[in-house]
Amino acid sequence: MLPRVLLTRRIPSSVFTRLTGQCDVDLYDGEGAIPRPELKRRLADKEGVISVLTDKIDAEMMDAGPALKIIANIAVGYDNIDVAAARTRGIIVSNTPDVLTEAVAEFTWALILGLARRVAEGDRLIRGDRWETWGLDFMLGMELRGKQLGIIGGGRIGRAVAAKASAFGMTTAIASRGTTHTPGRMSLDELLVTSDVVSIHTPLTPETHHLIDRRALARMKRSAMLVNTARGPVVDEDALVWALGEHLIAGAALDVYNKEPDVSLALRQFENILLTPHLGSATRETRTAMADLAVRNVLGVLTGHEALTPVT
Repeated sequence: MLPRVLLTRRIPSSVFTRLTGQCDVDLYDGEGAIPRPELKRRLADKEGVISVLTDKIDAEMMDAGPALKIIANIAVGYDNIDVAAARTRGIIVSNTPDVLTEAVAEFTWALILGLARRVAEGDRLIRGDRWETWGLDFMLGMELRGKQLGIIGGGRIGRAVAAKASAFGMTTAIASRGTTHTPGRMSLDELLVTSDVVSIHTPLTPETHHLIDRRALARMKRSAMLVNTARGPVVDEDALVWALGEHLIAGAALDVYNKEPDVSLALRQFENILLTPHLGSATRETRTAMADLAVRNVLGVLTGHEALTPVT
């Protein structure tokens, strides 16, 4: 009998075909996230589940699937999964690192450039038929050359973003815990005080939840911009609304939010904030590679081999 696998979202057909060729696949084909009661019901007889970041798989869900051997998350982050609970139950959790690094890094730079040069503002101006004339002081942005890019989170994606900074004439600094004298690394507080662009690439953990709060935002330059392509709750959105309202920073670009897909009206009121719907890894090549890696993890574990990219 083929191993039974739950797939909580549609994946590219080429990858899906390979999975169905070796497993009995139960695909949730509904729009949006699978409802929690439906997820719990479908896990009952599954040995594997391929999940996405909107699927909260905690101890209750794992207990609903007593045969579970692997949870393969199609994401590099896995804050939606209770890893400790999986470990105690002998369930492997895997993620999809590396394959999305460059896509997210490229998109981060799209946000930085779009915010610095007010691209979305200009687009809204024209679409609203509000462009009246050109002028020397019209919609002035910030030039990146000679500025400092501060990276919070020096993992794969953070380093990939930093590697592209020299192309725009920027220097880079990476935040590290405590004080360090390593070239290019500094404490978070020093990074916030000295950087012109602050880009977040840290995973969401209890320690990083609302890492960027009122105090952190108040430490930034008034001319600085904040960019977040990591996880929404790393930034306290209420604090960000306050900072933008008080003109404590020049602007922000967000691809992730505290309660996705809900984006607060308070954030939307500002012209100097660029908002995108979690598009960091959204290229055909990358999303296919992410799904493929998740499938390979599942097939490996369910055929008696080790996961390729386990997190436990």
